Amino acid sequence: MSVEDLANELKELDQDIALIFAFNATGKTRLSVAYKNATKDPDTGQHSGVYYNAFSEDLFVWDNDEDNGGADIKLSVLPSSLNQFHSFLTDNEDAVMLKLAPYNPSYRFKLNLYDDLEKGIDSVTFFKEGAEGIPIKISRGEERTFVWCFYLALLEVDGWADEQDAHFFIDDPVSSLDDHNIFVTADTIFQLVEQFYGKRRLIITTHHIGLFANLANRLTKGEKSGRYRNITAIRVLKRVGDNLVLEAPKRSVFLYHLHLLEVLDEARNNQLYTYHFSLLRQLLENVASFLGTGRPSYTLKKIGIENTEEVMNVVNTHSHKTVYYDQTEMMNDYEQNLFLDIFSRLVEKFEFHMDST
Repeated sequence: MSVEDLANELKELDQDIALIFAFNATGKTRLSVAYKNATKDPDTGQHSGVYYNAFSEDLFVWDNDEDNGGADIKLSVLPSSLNQFHSFLTDNEDAVMLKLAPYNPSYRFKLNLYDDLEKGIDSVTFFKEGAEGIPIKISRGEERTFVWCFYLALLEVDGWADEQDAHFFIDDPVSSLDDHNIFVTADTIFQLVEQFYGKRRLIITTHHIGLFANLANRLTKGEKSGRYRNITAIRVLKRVGDNLVLEAPKRSVFLYHLHLLEVLDEARNNQLYTYHFSLLRQLLENVASFLGTGRPSYTLKKIGIENTEEVMNVVNTHSHKTVYYDQTEMMNDYEQNLFLDIFSRLVEKFEFHMDST
């Protein structure tokens, strides 16, 4: 179905909590936008809920001050409807830092206001503690964590989240974070679940299997799951041809390598595209990690592939493209035969049970 139809399906869910896993660029952000359009007031256009997604992150853009060698490098905050609420963050200097503290940031920051205070925050300057006069650029992962905590602080502002209170849609709040930060983010989201339980709907989408599994376990099997189990919908967002579907996982325990197996098994029985090599490489890496090494070529050797270097070159060639974005490049005969040989050997060697085999 279309993303608009999917948003309406999500809107009609009986459960108040929806936790959705999907590979990158399957359509998570488009789903959040479609859901926003499906739930806003048709007469006034007023949004009924609040959102955190890629568009939220796009409001923060680096000004590298290249003309001055980065002497005044800062993270600019583009104007938006949220600027009217920035005064809460500047009146409460610790508002963002309290949200950020569990991530143990290695930096400190300063919120820079417009000359006209009603316009809110113009930019953010980062620096090492004790070196306030030397602005620095933080990493992409640190930046995303900061923006996430910035929005968490804004949720407590009167006039925004308390008025657009039908739902909170969280789209992929983490990317390349280490395990500690994944657990912190999961804990932060679970705190939101507890805070808004019975008051509003929460929709969480993620491509990160660790975050997904952690939250799924807490909501359906954890010590507090008795409160949330029956109001939680666990789903997988999948692309089937030109359509998107939401499916319940086939297993109560969601394991990433098993999901990869299901996706690739379905593809080999229908239509193979070159981007499936990237998913195959992830599967090879997962198996290699289980065998005690992170090298996918080691898995190839274990399943009896002799020319591992040549085969890995083919796999890597397609894995290093922007494989998660819309691609319709079909495999040629050589690539298809190679893919099928590797996948069949994997299933046979490690005795994976596939419904279609």
